[in-house]
Amino acid sequence: MKPLRIAVIGAGAYESSRSRAYQATITKLTDLYTLCAICDRNAEACRAAAEVYGIPAQYTDVEEMLHAEKPDVVFCLTPTDSLNVMAMTVAQHKINVITEIPIAISLPIADAITQTARKNGVKYEIAENVWLWPHERLKQKIVQSGLLGKIRHARLWYASGSYHGFNAIRMILGCEPVRVLGYADEVPTQPYTGYGGEAMTSRWWESGMIEFPEGLICLYEMPPPGARGSHWEIEGTAGYLSGDELVLYKDGEQERYQIEDVHTEIDGERVLDHVRVDTSPPIVWSNPFAKYKVSAADDVAKASILQSMYCAVTENIEPVYGPTNARRDLELWVAVRESAHRGNVWVDLPITEMTALERQLHEAYTQKYGADPTSGIETLKNAPFDRSSVVWAVAGWL
Repeated sequence: MKPLRIAVIGAGAYESSRSRAYQATITKLTDLYTLCAICDRNAEACRAAAEVYGIPAQYTDVEEMLHAEKPDVVFCLTPTDSLNVMAMTVAQHKINVITEIPIAISLPIADAITQTARKNGVKYEIAENVWLWPHERLKQKIVQSGLLGKIRHARLWYASGSYHGFNAIRMILGCEPVRVLGYADEVPTQPYTGYGGEAMTSRWWESGMIEFPEGLICLYEMPPPGARGSHWEIEGTAGYLSGDELVLYKDGEQERYQIEDVHTEIDGERVLDHVRVDTSPPIVWSNPFAKYKVSAADDVAKASILQSMYCAVTENIEPVYGPTNARRDLELWVAVRESAHRGNVWVDLPITEMTALERQLHEAYTQKYGADPTSGIETLKNAPFDRSSVVWAVAGWL
């Protein structure tokens, strides 16, 4: 198969932006993609990215680009509140689409995008990266091997964007949650600058329990900024995973194994070859992108996402992650807040009706941008989206 032609919406305002990082990864996957065009309302940002990554065509209007270039795939790397508009617009042009995370700011919006993609017969992937980091892929193999015995519980602390942490836990456990019990409250903090540059003096504090089959429980917390960052643990009857360490119980003792990165040299460049724990036998996850000199953990994740879409298009299969998984990760956060809203009661999954918080988010979105986030796509194509999402303003969540 020849490389697919991929276009990017959202040039990235600065060199270290996620869009620029994806563009850099795309240019390395030479047998999978040709980066054919870039689009951004900021013509200077377009020009700068095109110069760095050798992108032949530049646009400031999305539909003009879609009509003129007719790419095989479009990657939407625009602000959170715009992803529904970009994704549905691209899908309506019958072009396969990848969007940044999260899938949407609510489950009804996620469903609307998914339905639009299916109606138009296109593949839809969401760029969730955490479960694709090399250490996370190894942890998934460790649990699958049975080394930890029967899994008893998990713990998750996540400082922001908790769907990332839920994603990591779900993929390691390899099963789907059945209900959620949640707590949430807005608490005062020291003054700080919010995600969109706002002056802030409070932050939401979330906590909860996520129940998986057979009584397996994940204890979850998203505390205000402080000493504890993002961290997750999996504990079984025969051992546990904590951070990047595997501990096994044996003869009343604990055997400790550190996840090890093993590098190789390709054309004089140090590249990740595989990650491993030296149990007997060792458990190893090999980097399939070493040949492209893709090495950093998040770059490996980016390459995995791009490969997922390539295979989906060329083999007519579903993307590896896709909207079903993306919806499940978002649903866990929605369920935590819905449980808190109902007075801290168990909420069964899946959620089948729009929640109170989602209605509030839709109202705030419509007020800010002038149209409903599912039915007002034509109006919203020219909306002034910025970095600050209504999710942050309403719920203190990224």
